Amino acid sequence: MNKVLVIDDEPIVRISSKRTLEPEGYEVKLADSGKAGIEFLEKESFDLILLDLKMPDMSGIEVLAVVMDRWPGTKVIIVTGYSTVETAVEALRLGAFNHIEKPFTPDSLLTAVNEVFEKKDK
Repeated sequence: MNKVLVIDDEPIVRISSKRTLEPEGYEVKLADSGKAGIEFLEKESFDLILLDLKMPDMSGIEVLAVVMDRWPGTKVIIVTGYSTVETAVEALRLGAFNHIEKPFTPDSLLTAVNEVFEKKDK
């Protein structure tokens, strides 16, 4: 079973991600801040992180840098309501696998997540 960590300060994003992914067979854990997400990663491994760009304690770019340094095999999808070409390019340059914009539909989330594991299995 693939494990997904959702790091987002918005409860609706965390809950909707969990409700979308768990019925599809993913194990989903939720963190409400960058620091909480890093604490999860220190205790267990995840195959994928859904990472918000704008959070109060640490930006998604800061969390992404830590993840790429300490857990380089973990795939990251940036989730943002503030998508610009610059932030998308920066996130991809730092090692993010992809990015999706908020608000997202369950179908667009599943498509992005499934794409990570389809490429990983090849």
